[in-house]
Amino acid sequence: MPADTTINFIETIKQNLGELVSIRRDLHAHPQLMFEETHANRVVCDQLDSLSIKHATDMGGIEPNTGTGVLAHLPATVDRPGPCIGLRADMDALPILEANQTDYCSTTPGVMHACGHDGHTAILIGAARVLSSLEHRPNPVSFVFQPAEEGGAGAEKMIRDGALDGSKIGPPIERMFGLHGWPGNQLGEVCTKPGPLLAATDTFIATIRGRQGHAAYPHLCIDPVVAGAQIISAAQSIASRNTMPTDAVVVTFASIHAGSAFNVIPEAVELKGTVRTLTDETREMAKERFFAIVEQISAAMGCRAEIEWRPGYPVTANDPDAAALVMKTGEQASFARRTITVEAPSLGGEDFSYYGRAVPSCFFLLGLSNPDQEEWPGLHTDGFDFNDEAIGLGVEMMCRLALS
Repeated sequence: MPADTTINFIETIKQNLGELVSIRRDLHAHPQLMFEETHANRVVCDQLDSLSIKHATDMGGIEPNTGTGVLAHLPATVDRPGPCIGLRADMDALPILEANQTDYCSTTPGVMHACGHDGHTAILIGAARVLSSLEHRPNPVSFVFQPAEEGGAGAEKMIRDGALDGSKIGPPIERMFGLHGWPGNQLGEVCTKPGPLLAATDTFIATIRGRQGHAAYPHLCIDPVVAGAQIISAAQSIASRNTMPTDAVVVTFASIHAGSAFNVIPEAVELKGTVRTLTDETREMAKERFFAIVEQISAAMGCRAEIEWRPGYPVTANDPDAAALVMKTGEQASFARRTITVEAPSLGGEDFSYYGRAVPSCFFLLGLSNPDQEEWPGLHTDGFDFNDEAIGLGVEMMCRLALS
């Protein structure tokens, strides 16, 4: 990248920061849940229109060719361009009542940007602003503003609607990058790793059916609660006895419902939870073992099991070359303090994983915590707020990756 180009866009970032903070705070004040992100859609489209950047809409909805997703494209400025680079931001909020008392806190009762998607969207708008101002762009760049990351698989639906294959606008995307604000790291830190970074996120509902009766006469009943207790305990063997100690599996029973009285053995118990894994092989093994444990323990105790398995997001695994490029880019970034290779994957999940399954991709983390602050509020909590001081680095990283 020519030195004058670097100086150019760093100054442009600085000039735009004030407006980008205002955009971020406007998005924060008007959060909407997955598949309902009409306000973010309008903000994004208005910004793209003001920059004369071509874009396609009606993407990423529940039904094909519907939804609030936006795909924008900037062509290269050279005769023999490099690969088309895709940059992604998510736009949806969470069903959480905000506890913050800022002048830009949520105006939508019970909904807030508790995962920083307002920051991600503002950063990608900033990247579009900066890149569109440059005279030299060696690569075509596509901007993917997607809905429904929080459980709706918006990335999968954007791909379905042509976000990657060039059928909507621009050529096919050949490399993809996305970021996430991360409270566990400090401002100025860029963090990622090759291979698995975030987990597959499958969920389940297991209903164990027995025979209801008086609690004083258990021999005349078939007790599903006892069977459920055995299942909860035995399922932990998936991690402790069926998986290599160097691999990671989480089997969590997060909801248990049975009965309504002190003296009645209920007819059924319902167990809800999640299974998190970091490889496709372990994911399949965990599912098979879960079914075997639930069904066979239920049968051994005279009960009948019904299992609803809900496949979640795949593993978010970074392409090694793309991850190396992110780390190298972080080392060059003017707004960065340092780059960090993540030691161990997180068992959280991300639908960026769908892009990584389609093209070489890298998802990276952007530190949010102020060094002088003891702790930044965690993601998915009512006190979380994206740190505006991280926007400059996010924009710079996206611009450098687009120009690499």
